[in-house]
Amino acid sequence: MTQPARIVHTADLDPAGLREIRGLLDDAFDGDFSDEDFDHGLGGVHALIRDGRGLAAHGALVMRRVRHRGRWLRTGYVEAVAVRADVRRTGLGGRVMAGLERIVDRAYDLGALSASDEGAPLYAARGWQCWPGQVHALSPDGVVRLADEEGGVYVRPALAGPLDPAGELVFDWRDGDIT
Repeated sequence: MTQPARIVHTADLDPAGLREIRGLLDDAFDGDFSDEDFDHGLGGVHALIRDGRGLAAHGALVMRRVRHRGRWLRTGYVEAVAVRADVRRTGLGGRVMAGLERIVDRAYDLGALSASDEGAPLYAARGWQCWPGQVHALSPDGVVRLADEEGGVYVRPALAGPLDPAGELVFDWRDGDIT
């Protein structure tokens, strides 16, 4: 039987574990994974899969707030999903997502993530829905539209139930990439 991903809070990772995660992410994203990107994946839970060579797959889930139809939703936001190159396309990404989705479905109003072109098929196959509406952020200067992010944001309705695609999503502000 395939073992589920191990779920660990950031607080329970030692410096060596954090370095190992960062190394996997740097390799998986060909060096295009910034310090801000890494910071976005901290403070929540991590889904980890190890094999005989070390860390094989990782994903993180952090809490964010997203406003929809006048209500701020407690959102489990998926970050930093990566699989080591030699074991890609073997189901590890799905196992990581299954661990994170269990938490989203039971503890959050909504699940959300920003998908790369390479990652989008995995999320769509697992039932995540590409958000068809507008995407905004609550910036220090007020609400701003993030038109460049539209078409790449995926949602997973959870405790809040279905969302209205006619209503926009307004993400909380953070440094670096907003979504």
